[in-house]
Amino acid sequence: MAQVLVAVAVVVVAALVALVLRRRTRPDAPSQPRSYTVPVQLDRGDFPRPDAPWLVAVFTSATCNSCADVRAKAAVLACDDVVVHEAEYTAAKALHQRYSIDAVPATLIVDRAGVVQASFLGPVTATDLWAAVAEARQPGTSPEPELGH
Repeated sequence: MAQVLVAVAVVVVAALVALVLRRRTRPDAPSQPRSYTVPVQLDRGDFPRPDAPWLVAVFTSATCNSCADVRAKAAVLACDDVVVHEAEYTAAKALHQRYSIDAVPATLIVDRAGVVQASFLGPVTATDLWAAVAEARQPGTSPEPELGH
């Protein structure tokens, strides 16, 4: 009889240990896709030179490693017709909140009316950014007109 009780006790302890281990090693919940978006329109009055035909708005953060790279690539686009503006999070928190920017770098190519003609979320190559601006300014000039869409 003692042997049966010992065997039952061992089985109960093993079951409890298995239950505890099972709870500790539960699989993670299925990942939920996070879909970041960029605005489709901006108020050009929120940015410098609202009268310029084109705006390249680069939303960045000082803690973002790729933001400085995107900012540098956009900066060379500045000219009489294209104003390039960096909205760094700590310096332009209100702009980030107003346009619900929740991921950086976010680069928007905006026409005179404030309509976002193309955008990039995350790092972008200079070639793709410059081609998207050229295509927005003069449709048909880029071999890849879908860039930034």
